[in-house]
Amino acid sequence: MKILMIAPQPFFQPRGTPFSVLGRLHALSELGHTVDLITYHIGQNVEIPKVTIHRIGNIPFIKNINIGPSAAKIPVDIAVFFKAISMLRKNEYDVLHTHEEAGFMGILFHKWFNIPHLYDMHSSLPQQLHNFQFSKSKILQNSFRRLEDSTLKSAQGVITICPELYNYVENLGIAGNHLLIENVVDYASLFTDRNGGDEHEIFKDAAIAAKKKILYVGTLEPYQGIDLLIKGAKTVLDVFPDAIYLIVGGKPEQVVHYRQMVEAEQVAGNFVFTASVQPRVAEKFVDFCDVLVSPRISGNNTPLKIYSYLRSQKPIIATRHITHTQILDDTISVLTEPDPADFARGILKILQDPQLINEITGNARKLAESKYSYEVYVKKIQKVLDNLYID
Repeated sequence: MKILMIAPQPFFQPRGTPFSVLGRLHALSELGHTVDLITYHIGQNVEIPKVTIHRIGNIPFIKNINIGPSAAKIPVDIAVFFKAISMLRKNEYDVLHTHEEAGFMGILFHKWFNIPHLYDMHSSLPQQLHNFQFSKSKILQNSFRRLEDSTLKSAQGVITICPELYNYVENLGIAGNHLLIENVVDYASLFTDRNGGDEHEIFKDAAIAAKKKILYVGTLEPYQGIDLLIKGAKTVLDVFPDAIYLIVGGKPEQVVHYRQMVEAEQVAGNFVFTASVQPRVAEKFVDFCDVLVSPRISGNNTPLKIYSYLRSQKPIIATRHITHTQILDDTISVLTEPDPADFARGILKILQDPQLINEITGNARKLAESKYSYEVYVKKIQKVLDNLYID
């Protein structure tokens, strides 16, 4: 099929939805479909067979788009809307595949161009307005809720990415051809190694290599719980004074903020911040470290890294929060309460019990192979396409 995909995101940047879009594009390409992708003027170009990236025109005063709702998205989304109309007029497509707020556009494009609409729902947009404290306006939140409901009702196919979101949509009872497709792709493998680009100076540091290494990989947004990790560090360092916390990811200003925090907590000598790195480098950090942590404190979506962590043969410590517990349990990870002291105890539990490490990593690998394989992911993508229909 020939597919027009609309991803109102800075594609590609190493963060949640762009990773998910990348996985969809690779799967569609492998299945033999041709995709025209409309996306923002911001982002790294990636080469995927049968995929052509069409960016909106440059908007000079917008050089960055923050995660979550923002005023900066308004002009770029308007540009995406008109770019999509232009391409739909010029070309014939078999499927319209939208992500996030582009689903609202899909309501109109389905009617105007009589094209089946597949909505890729990465989150509930009204919930995002609340979670990111973008606006307390009930009018705005209700408007987004009505638009979201209209998208779910009118779409010929709906994809949700985690059990909590799947259950949310199912309970509304308004979506047809609805399928849960978790983001299980090994994203690092989709990037080629150019000029040794998967190396990092830390990997050559013998002093760090010899110590216990606790790894966080991801963005440094407040909901990720980095404060919790830092404030509990002294408890861990009382027992393992040489342990190193590696914090991989984040924007420069966020790194500055957390460096100030570790200074204030008097644990700066045990924390290393790398800022954002390429996916292949992030994967090497997973191999390099002893413990993998996810201290997230809010939200509903499962962090994408959890699926690769399950395959890693490294122990996972995560907060006992719905964002994790819809995938993780006590047989495949160490789950703690979302507070600094209990999270620190979880890290110590792992560092002091090699037998527990063997048990949970073995169970995690088996789960990943049986339930969260790439083969299952690709089959689900084709299944939701096969079930599309035109009203």
